[in-house]
Amino acid sequence: MTSASVLIAIAAIFVLVGLVKGVIGMGLPTVAIGLLGLMMTPARAAAILIVPSLVTNIWQAAVGGHFRELIGRLWPLFAGIVIGTTAGALTLVHSGGTAATLWLGLALIAYALLGLIRIEFKVPPRHEGSIGFVCGIATGVVTVATGVFVIPMVPYVNGLHMERRKLVQALGIAFTFSTVALAAALQHAGEFQFGVLWPSLIALVAALIGMRLGQTVLGRIRPETFRLCFFIGLLLLGAHLALRAVL
Repeated sequence: MTSASVLIAIAAIFVLVGLVKGVIGMGLPTVAIGLLGLMMTPARAAAILIVPSLVTNIWQAAVGGHFRELIGRLWPLFAGIVIGTTAGALTLVHSGGTAATLWLGLALIAYALLGLIRIEFKVPPRHEGSIGFVCGIATGVVTVATGVFVIPMVPYVNGLHMERRKLVQALGIAFTFSTVALAAALQHAGEFQFGVLWPSLIALVAALIGMRLGQTVLGRIRPETFRLCFFIGLLLLGAHLALRAVL
């Protein structure tokens, strides 16, 4: 049974991460996993994240008008995500809480550095399928080990240099595949149980409120400044989690 104080903390975290997503269009799963990881195992945090992540990503995947085109183009990436997540399920089962926290911290650090340095990748068109498949497998393994969906999938999709509307929809589809595959892995590990339903529903409502707040303040702050603060905060959070795991 989740205590009232933990439920309040979950609600506060998801209002915050919803606000981040509302302002810069990303970051909900990544920041939520990192902050929840301060008070529970990454596997437990990932289980709570499933419902809000699935709802928001299905919405993102459905909007844009390029669904069929993106499925046809990116199916090797999606297939790799499912295969990698399935293969990585054993990692989730056998990893201890300390090891999982360390990997989560390192994943957040890597993602933050990529965002701060802003390295531009370009995927050769003739190798899109093969590179996408490998990135999908790697993303699946990282997702199961840490609960973070973004590495190396987001740099790969960014490297395709699609126009923004298509890019956002592509990420929504990819995150949906990742969320469903992660839910199956968590169920296999015994982490995705009825007990996480109530915290997940609270997280969903809080995230939607936060996203609405983010849209409200979007015109009052510079997205680039907010984005810089986001990645610096993510870097510090990742460093804290990694150091806590090894000290």
